[in-house]
Amino acid sequence: MSDYNISDANSVFTITVSSLFNAPVTLSNYSADRAFEAEQRELVETQMSVDGYLSAGWVPQPVRQSVSLAASSDSCLVFESIVTAQDVARTIYRIGGEIQLPSVGRRYTLLRGVLRAASALPNAGRVLDARRFDILWERVLPAAL
Repeated sequence: MSDYNISDANSVFTITVSSLFNAPVTLSNYSADRAFEAEQRELVETQMSVDGYLSAGWVPQPVRQSVSLAASSDSCLVFESIVTAQDVARTIYRIGGEIQLPSVGRRYTLLRGVLRAASALPNAGRVLDARRFDILWERVLPAAL
């Protein structure tokens, strides 16, 4: 298994946009501080009655993920292409994905995503900052690698 190795340097993040690209695209040249992250999901919806009883129920929730790429990353062009295609066609393009994390022996299959937000260009300071792209996934399925 992991043998206490938690490196993400050997991770592989591949996306597919079947109606736009002919082949899967492997992302590369991430931001130095943060490659990608997923927010926590709200797993239940709750209500507290006036007499103190807590009721709870399962409600489906999407998975919010951010990808941070170095300003020099060729992968920024992939996301720019999706944004441009959506703007021209005035529609959305569904994204699929897979993240492999060999250090912990896990694979995550990312289903029916949409590009929710994208930085239009890198912020400029002493050097160009990383660019952030936010994807909303319908579902993420974990599995052993």
